[in-house]
Amino acid sequence: MEQRYTMISLGVRDLAASTAFYRRLGWTPAKASTDGITFFQCGGVLLGLYGWDALAEDAAMSPEGTGFRGIAVAHNARTKDEVDALLAEAKAAGAEIAKPAEDGFWGGNSGYYRDPDGQLWELARNPNQPHAAD
Repeated sequence: MEQRYTMISLGVRDLAASTAFYRRLGWTPAKASTDGITFFQCGGVLLGLYGWDALAEDAAMSPEGTGFRGIAVAHNARTKDEVDALLAEAKAAGAEIAKPAEDGFWGGNSGYYRDPDGQLWELARNPNQPHAAD
């Protein structure tokens, strides 16, 4: 298998509310979005928001589940101050701050928030992982 991924799919309880949350963060839905799916183009990767039950059904899994789900989607910032600013922006858009930003043993800093469906997002600055131009 080629070492890459092209899309992250998140199950959401209320597609309209979740789409509005990401729009408040300044994201623009992609033209391929439909009534049942909202896509956001994130550089070379798509973020897809699907109805929670519909995504579980598509994966042939139970839609039940709470708490930590074993995954966090990460947004790597360019500076320490940007991490704090992005956490504040997420909170203003309706996110719950799960962990305020703090310095890490690895030389950077990070914090976490939960979107309206409890999806965990990490905002981090890692000086050992520079940004590509795209």
